[in-house]
Amino acid sequence: MKKKDVVNLIKAHYNNNDNEFRAISNRIASEFNEMGDSELAAYITAQITNVDTVVPQSIKYDTKYLTEVKLDNTSLPLPSVIADDLKGIINAINHKMGIGRFLFEGAPGTGKTESAKQVARLLNRVLLTVDFNKVIDSKLGQTAKNIALVFDEINHMPNLSRVVILFDEIDSLALDRLDDRDVREMGRATSSVLKELDNVNPEAIIIATTNLYGKLDRAFRRRFDAVINFDRYSNEDLIDVAEAILNEDLSKFPGAGRDIKLFRKILKTSKEIPNPGELKNIIKVSLAFSDPQNPYDYLARFYKDLNNTQNLELSALRERGFTIREISILTNIPKSTVSRELKEK
Repeated sequence: MKKKDVVNLIKAHYNNNDNEFRAISNRIASEFNEMGDSELAAYITAQITNVDTVVPQSIKYDTKYLTEVKLDNTSLPLPSVIADDLKGIINAINHKMGIGRFLFEGAPGTGKTESAKQVARLLNRVLLTVDFNKVIDSKLGQTAKNIALVFDEINHMPNLSRVVILFDEIDSLALDRLDDRDVREMGRATSSVLKELDNVNPEAIIIATTNLYGKLDRAFRRRFDAVINFDRYSNEDLIDVAEAILNEDLSKFPGAGRDIKLFRKILKTSKEIPNPGELKNIIKVSLAFSDPQNPYDYLARFYKDLNNTQNLELSALRERGFTIREISILTNIPKSTVSRELKEK
């Protein structure tokens, strides 16, 4: 492979010159094949036959109702059952069998929106989210018209094969049309969404999220190829997720002590473990507010927040199964003092 090919390949990538990129890649693949590395040659050829070869983040999308979402490389801890479903989504899209509409449903904080970001990142696509503040309008009939304009932007979007469209909390537009408590205007909006989904460009990949799956119009649910339930965390799943979050956050606090066993025990003794979104916030705040002179202060704060208490009573901690050593860490009281006071009580 010549140095000139590498330079030209990089230039083609940054200039979004897809044809030039493919031509150079084909030439490189041929050279590897002639050198006897047929496997690498086949891999390169397979990659450039995918329309998503050029990184799409360099593409700019100027639309009225769609906003680009920033993607990052942070890990997303998920239960295996949900992670397997996300892998299935990626496989379905790559197989190009006309399956491209997915509904993520579940309680707040279960990772629906973050999962949509990860799907877009793994597919090497831009994620565009619908700005409902611009769609929903108080004027009679205007919301339905705006919905039509949203889908018109989607259907006529250049490089549609390089994006994922996100309707985050789509229940704002698709509540049950038969619900008497729902205003008639939103019923019209729901009907408009149904109509547009039926006629959406088949190349469009759409992910919608909702916290109110049971309230969605049944006809709306049927418009999606697959519904992914995010309410499938066992207690052990939540503990594993919390540990992953803690390990990532601890890297920013070199002075903090590590006692993963005690951290997991705090979670196990909790009456109800929060969803990942809330866990992430509790862990972050506990570390942020912790005393830099006490390396384990964040664990005490985490326990208090998780159990909604302001005090760490020695007898209460003992009744929950914490050892003398663990109580000493949580209360910052010497073990000998903890042992003596518990005996006195």
